[in-house]
Amino acid sequence: MILLALLSHFVSIPLWSYFIVAGLWFIIVLRGSFLISSNYHVKAFCSNQSAKKNEIALTFDDGPHPNTLLILDTLKMHHVKATFFCIGRKLEENPQILQRIIDEGHIVGNHSYSHSHFFDFFRKKKVIEELNRTDNLLERYTKSKIKYFRPPYGVTTPSIRRALEVTGHHVIGWNIRSLDTLITERAILRRLRSRISPGGIILLHDTKLQTAKALENLLDYLHNNKYDIVPLEQLLNIKAYEN
Repeated sequence: MILLALLSHFVSIPLWSYFIVAGLWFIIVLRGSFLISSNYHVKAFCSNQSAKKNEIALTFDDGPHPNTLLILDTLKMHHVKATFFCIGRKLEENPQILQRIIDEGHIVGNHSYSHSHFFDFFRKKKVIEELNRTDNLLERYTKSKIKYFRPPYGVTTPSIRRALEVTGHHVIGWNIRSLDTLITERAILRRLRSRISPGGIILLHDTKLQTAKALENLLDYLHNNKYDIVPLEQLLNIKAYEN
């Protein structure tokens, strides 16, 4: 836009040129904000692209929730460890489920306090408040500082970037999206099977019954195809907690 303004002193610049530039800028910003792997606003860890082994990590968002118990039962039966990105207000509702997650050796991370539909519009101060409030709830059980944060909806903004400069969280994304909030158990399995790759991070939601139903078949599929399901810390070589 500045370049066009400067050029307008020497040549005639049509008004529509400014609209085209503004439109392109808007599309770039929109894509960068909604695509967490773009690293447009913040650096996000979405996979281990250098993985040489058939290793993969499971992550669950939006709990804890009564349905989380079904997820935990299946993970325990298969001796699998996962990462749960927890919403603060749900931690207050289901502290006993969080305790079980911790007791069974799973990792927990911050997924904001409110998971508000307007989280993307929060200012820096409000984002910091949300992260600190959820950290405080989690740290009662972990006894260590939480380092993992997954933004609600995977959306990042300049305000979130500025907040993270204060809180010091690592942003954790994904590269294998299950769409389990929208599709059926059978469709979840079909989608994931077509996208599994070494070093991948699978995004699931422990609030959904179809996810709990699909999980055992998914674990069997990964085992039969020689994939090791490893903790996120091991896959990324980034600590989830800080003493």
